[in-house]
Amino acid sequence: MSKLRVAIIFGGKSTEHQVSLQSAKNIINELDRTKFDLCLIGINEQGQWHEYSETDYLLNSDNPKTISLSKPLRAVAIIPGSTKNQFIALEDGKALPQIDVVFPIVHGAYGEDGTLQGLLHMIDMPYVGPNIISSAACMDKDVTKRLLDGAGLAIAPFITVMKHQINEISYNEIVRQLGLPLFIKPANLGSSVGISKVNNEAEFNAALTMAFEYDLKVIVESAIVGREIECAVLGNENPEVSPCGEIVLNDAFYAYNTKYIDDDGAKVIVPAVINDDVSLNIRQTALKAYRVLNCLGMARVDVFLTQDNRVVINEINTLPGFTNISMYPKLWQSAGLEYKSLITKLIEFALDYHKKTSVLKTKCEL
Repeated sequence: MSKLRVAIIFGGKSTEHQVSLQSAKNIINELDRTKFDLCLIGINEQGQWHEYSETDYLLNSDNPKTISLSKPLRAVAIIPGSTKNQFIALEDGKALPQIDVVFPIVHGAYGEDGTLQGLLHMIDMPYVGPNIISSAACMDKDVTKRLLDGAGLAIAPFITVMKHQINEISYNEIVRQLGLPLFIKPANLGSSVGISKVNNEAEFNAALTMAFEYDLKVIVESAIVGREIECAVLGNENPEVSPCGEIVLNDAFYAYNTKYIDDDGAKVIVPAVINDDVSLNIRQTALKAYRVLNCLGMARVDVFLTQDNRVVINEINTLPGFTNISMYPKLWQSAGLEYKSLITKLIEFALDYHKKTSVLKTKCEL
């Protein structure tokens, strides 16, 4: 049987560019070459798309601080509306070898927010991970919280602030509603970029100013005291949920440096040391959140476990990290699903969803 050609799309014009490069490296290394051929498409920090050589696509690949794209082979573009030969080389207009499925691992803006998913949908290309609406809803923390709250799932109390409202904000009124400490977060960023924990008005004002440098919408939420627990979810109509993992922090909160740079900032415990009843409740909550947000393929659900064993959902990540220290693959490995098999399953789920949606009617029959 002929092998399928998988395009790994990575990089991107986002604050999580370097995280994406780290994730891509591991996915590329673990792709089952007995089943799949490979095409590498990197997006630089200016948003330009290029094809890269498998043997030379990264510089400083083992350093999360300085990892970067190498010299590309050629610039590429997408032909909207095509159902084959969708990717072409700009230099001569010739099509790249036919791509059968895309694994997008562009974290953050333009890749995890439905933007890239919409582009791939327009060219009728199967792709790994949730669809447009699910990606967009999970990327926006404000929208995520509203949907989860509406479904009866516990979230941290919060308010949403738009940048044009900044002069109308009352610190004292927010503290009256939400208490202290507070977390201030850009609504549409991941990897803890732009997030601050604040304990007084000076910190509040500085944090708000910084958050608005990244987004026009910011959420202010109560700090939840509890253990940070994560679950991995995998599948389409009948998703499975992994054992729980725990993040044990040495820093004030799980910030970008703690996640990807500082080896001593946090410890990952897989599986988490939790009694069976509490673990089951967390896993069932993660599964319900996955379904409420209509996720497909994969997502990582992050929750807080309070001292009285309440489960409070923090966020849902639809393109979780695949770096060396990322929780998503570690959780599945703890359940007996190895990295290579996980990648294969994700591709199979993408193909299955595309097969089912491709037969839907697109014309109104009168």
